[in-house]
Amino acid sequence: MDTDFKSGFVALVGRPNVGKSTLLNACLGQKVAIESPVAQTTRKRLRAVVNTNDAQIVIVDTPGLHKPKDALGKELNRSALGELADVDAVAMLVDATMPVGRGDAWVANHVNACSASFKLLVITKADLSDPQTIASQLESAQKLAEFDDSIVVSAPEGFNVDGFLSMIVDHLPNGPRWFPEDMSHDASLEDIVAEFVREKAFLNLREEIPHSVGVVCNSIEYAKDGHASIEATILVERESQKGIVIGSKGSMIKRIGSQARPDIERLLGCKVYLSLSVRVQPQWRRDRSEIRRMGYDASE
Repeated sequence: MDTDFKSGFVALVGRPNVGKSTLLNACLGQKVAIESPVAQTTRKRLRAVVNTNDAQIVIVDTPGLHKPKDALGKELNRSALGELADVDAVAMLVDATMPVGRGDAWVANHVNACSASFKLLVITKADLSDPQTIASQLESAQKLAEFDDSIVVSAPEGFNVDGFLSMIVDHLPNGPRWFPEDMSHDASLEDIVAEFVREKAFLNLREEIPHSVGVVCNSIEYAKDGHASIEATILVERESQKGIVIGSKGSMIKRIGSQARPDIERLLGCKVYLSLSVRVQPQWRRDRSEIRRMGYDASE
């Protein structure tokens, strides 16, 4: 093993919608984690692998920590907190546009209690705030925990993304490459396809419907001409929600499919035929077996 090579795991934690997935995508240079302004967008732990000549950084995107209202919410919290138990570094993200509050303090308590050797405070969404507000947010957030350092970033603009990665590398231990150099993440293609579809559902549906939506990718088949045929099922909890997801004359489900398709084509590198269906699964968010089947169980 190269004694000068560094490697390790860093967990991104914070309240919902603070920009964890956006930062992960920016670090990776490609979209693998879905993003939306809706809480609980991230439901599955995702490990992204950033390789340099002298380091391998494994970034763990976690669900936003929140007060759970159902079994799914409890599993998401358990998944996020579980990642703190076995990482080399923790980056706690705080939104520059939202006042530091009790939710941030609750997350910070868990960061304080974890055994990671490096704890970094990250103020996100600098592009949406002003210098005075950012300075105030930084001062307030620094009081929440014993952070080793802090940084301000704007992931969409790429501001300080390289600085964030350099700061993490500086505090990683010497170690091997845990993943092959050509591996950028540990999610299956089926999982990412399902997530891309769910992201577009979140962006197009309103009120409580997004939280009731789950997506399963049933199959990915490649034809001789090189295109991929994909079948996915959108789960909802009530018959009335099914009608809304389908839309008048199928308008909504067509919109979700047409918006998801470009992301999937970039992922697979080929033309995609995407077939979506909707199935009613009553109260699936309260059903542990259904949560487990969809891969949201923290013990999986």
